[in-house]
Amino acid sequence: MAGTPREQRTEVEIREATAMDGLAIARIQIETWRASYAGILPKEYLIDLSLDERGSWWREAIGRKREGETLVAELPGGGPIVGFGSCGPPRNKRAPAQGEVYTLYVDLDWQNQGIGRQLLASLFEELVLQGCSSAVIQVLAENPARYFYEAMGGEVVAEGHDYFAGARLAILAYGWRDLQEWLAQARRSD
Repeated sequence: MAGTPREQRTEVEIREATAMDGLAIARIQIETWRASYAGILPKEYLIDLSLDERGSWWREAIGRKREGETLVAELPGGGPIVGFGSCGPPRNKRAPAQGEVYTLYVDLDWQNQGIGRQLLASLFEELVLQGCSSAVIQVLAENPARYFYEAMGGEVVAEGHDYFAGARLAILAYGWRDLQEWLAQARRSD
């Protein structure tokens, strides 16, 4: 597992999201989707993403735990939210893991500073608390974020296709077979 060099690491506070975080989460999601999925998802879909609609969706999703457990990363002392992620039981019952990371996004201005790694570790800790020993995350095969998951020790455990925004997209599932071991290695490298 590749670590993040100390000089490039930004410490954040990670906490459970509240419905009040919905708009900040939506902003990060929309901005990262537009940057990461340009040329992958239909241009019209990305242009039409609404901050108000996405914010409402996230407020309800967090309030009803529709996206499992949602965590946010914020700068120390109650600073702005710079990333978020969610996790829970696998959405696909045939998934080769006991838990799933549903989302993991870091604000474009705060990427490559160790925040994604800190969020992933917190999501894995949450899955372990839920009784999961392994995890999977699905990612678009063309999404450059897949290299982050590879750097974090994820291995491709499944491939497939899904339909989203009217497009047929190749999907990769990255898996971690032993969350406890991954967390122990992460603590040793910190």
